[in-house]
Amino acid sequence: MRFIPICLTLILSFGTAIQEAVYGQQMDFETYDPKSTLVVPENPLYRAKFPFVDIHSHQSNVTQERINFLLKEMGELNMAVMVNLSGKSFARGRSEIDAQEYMNSMIRRFNGVAPGRFVVFTNLSFENFGSADWTKKAVAELETDVRNGAKGLKIFKNLGLSVRDINGKRVPVDHPHLDPIWAKCGELGIPVLIHSADPAPFWEPMDSQNERWLELKIHPGRRRGVDNPAPFEQIIAEQHNVFRKHPRTTFINAHMGWMANDLDRASKHLDTYPNVNFGIAAVIAEFGRQPKRAREFFIKYQDRLLFGKDSYNKEEFFTYFRVLETEDEYFPYYKKYHAFWRMYGLGLPDDVLKKVYYKNALRIIPNMDRSLFPN
Repeated sequence: MRFIPICLTLILSFGTAIQEAVYGQQMDFETYDPKSTLVVPENPLYRAKFPFVDIHSHQSNVTQERINFLLKEMGELNMAVMVNLSGKSFARGRSEIDAQEYMNSMIRRFNGVAPGRFVVFTNLSFENFGSADWTKKAVAELETDVRNGAKGLKIFKNLGLSVRDINGKRVPVDHPHLDPIWAKCGELGIPVLIHSADPAPFWEPMDSQNERWLELKIHPGRRRGVDNPAPFEQIIAEQHNVFRKHPRTTFINAHMGWMANDLDRASKHLDTYPNVNFGIAAVIAEFGRQPKRAREFFIKYQDRLLFGKDSYNKEEFFTYFRVLETEDEYFPYYKKYHAFWRMYGLGLPDDVLKKVYYKNALRIIPNMDRSLFPN
């Protein structure tokens, strides 16, 4: 009877070979990327209409050569200021003194080559979190960093996910030992740009109903269980508790707090927390598939939205400009696994664009060079 499954296998293989010969090469969803036959007006953009602040960038190898390279591309993009959120994050494993010098030398190099064109945010080290003197030392270090030129604090998503205290327990975003940090930022007049959790589908079953299925297949390390290390909604609630407890501190909720796909929820969030703003980095694809609703949202909350890109890639900025500035229809996004749908332009008014591109950042980030921007 063993010949039966062998025969079935041969038949199926032969059938597949015939199918490929008749219909062409077999393909799967990962490789399917058809060229659109739709003929519509196209207005690709390679430069922003107004000078802009990239509120969300990460730069590590800050040599003079790298700065000169960035300045050239920033000029081509019309980027007036780049905010490097990684003041200390690439100094992991160094002592606190070495990490401070790493950031200080970065600030000196930026200012020496191109004064005003780069802004640096500092970061927290959670080493020995839970020890008796951790909070006191962290507050003192934050004050020193600001005196040395840091203009904000960036909190990475590891808080709430992978950060552990000295006993090995997960540190929630709203841990009370962090309250003096948030309060000190308010006292110093610097913003906190905070990234919490990942997109909610990362916690959901990886099946045919999961909109992020392709991303999770290509990047399996991004997949989480329902409570790995805590439920998505729990981590988000912890973040919102921080916003509620510290109304005198200005927060920038990175990636729209993962609410760009639910603008009713995003609206309620901004209405509830007047001290919170949204960074739009890495969620432009959500706006590009709901242009009418997104345009209304941008106009209504034009004072609370800040432009950002996240990982630096010159060509990827072009999609941001096109979504925000044009009324183009059905154009591609630059990463299929992020958005297998097409983009539509919002056609934002100039006064709204100016606020999103630079005016809101000028208001929130202290002591920026206003001469780089129009009135």
